[in-house]
Amino acid sequence: MKNKTIYATLMVLVIAIASLIGCKKDSQASGTTKVEIRMTDAPGDFDAINLNVKQVILLSGGKPYTFEVDHGIFNILDFRIGTSNPDILVASGDMPSGEITEIRLVLYDNNTIVVDGQVQDLKTPSAQSSGWKVKLTENPELLPGVTYSLLLDFDAAKSIVATGNGKYILKPVVRGVTVATSGLISGVVLPLTSHPEVLVIAGTDTVGTVTNATGMFTVGGLATGNYTVKILPVEGFAETTIPNVSVTAGQNTSIGTINLQ
Repeated sequence: MKNKTIYATLMVLVIAIASLIGCKKDSQASGTTKVEIRMTDAPGDFDAINLNVKQVILLSGGKPYTFEVDHGIFNILDFRIGTSNPDILVASGDMPSGEITEIRLVLYDNNTIVVDGQVQDLKTPSAQSSGWKVKLTENPELLPGVTYSLLLDFDAAKSIVATGNGKYILKPVVRGVTVATSGLISGVVLPLTSHPEVLVIAGTDTVGTVTNATGMFTVGGLATGNYTVKILPVEGFAETTIPNVSVTAGQNTSIGTINLQ
């Protein structure tokens, strides 16, 4: 119940908040909408991923609207769905009301990763200076007179690419999720020594995460529907597949404790 309360109150991915009456009239007259952009993490097996986000670009009506980020460097692994710190506010501002058709995330070059206590540079291909495209679960419609909060879900496990020589490349894999598609699956996998990856699958769409130090996992930003949960442990343990896990927007579906053989 505690997780459901945290999720319902803090993990709303697009929040429509009624503005003060005077501000609402001004916003409606000008046709603008206030947007808050937040980031969260689908965790990977690293000590830290320190990001320095430069801009978030929203495309609406064929025009780009740039939101400058002045937050500084932050460890994205500190912000995880289902915890007391589910997301971080990276930018906010006003833009014309209308449908958002594309989101791009632009990073500075000085991003780092910490693996086994060692800090290393995260190189970002220069060809991506225009930003990394965010995969939208649906196109948010911004209405005048309200404030919207857009959540960018950074997939740490998929975003970090090992080069084979002890170095790492950052190729961000990010999803933009809206309130209509924000269900949650959680559970616990034992024994802890299985160190499993957990995949949540619907058709060709797969969202992955890893368990934490207590064996718990949480995967959010899921549309209402049925999913297959696949647990992939390290060698020596058997894989486990759980079909037909039902998800409802705004709710946490717990699959309980899974004991691997």
